[in-house]
Amino acid sequence: MIVLEVLAVVGLGVLAGILSGVFGVGGGVVFVPALTLVLGLSQLAAEATSLLAIIPVALLGTWRQSRAGTVRGRDALLLGAASAITAVAGAVAAEHAPERVLRVGFALLLLATAWQLVRRSLGSKGVSGDPDGG
Repeated sequence: MIVLEVLAVVGLGVLAGILSGVFGVGGGVVFVPALTLVLGLSQLAAEATSLLAIIPVALLGTWRQSRAGTVRGRDALLLGAASAITAVAGAVAAEHAPERVLRVGFALLLLATAWQLVRRSLGSKGVSGDPDGG
């Protein structure tokens, strides 16, 4: 059983790496659902595991994207600083929230994000700040 679990985790890592490189996603979008559905982790354990697992993905993905000139350093630093400070409060809140609230909240976040991406892609002729114009 441990061999199958290790293979599943490695497979998830490969998938997350590909998706991270192509779409800039990984932790929340790939790791959390996969860890809960495939490995049976609780929502809280999947979120906590995802936070640690995304560090090398983010570092290497950023390194590669910065070589292409697509990283906006100032924005990334401000975003990172603000989220790092508030992540502690979010983790404390998650530790006290019921499992169902975490799962439903996470699902709603994914749905809202997907809806916004589809809506903007279908109705937009370009996004401000996008060097390719959309």
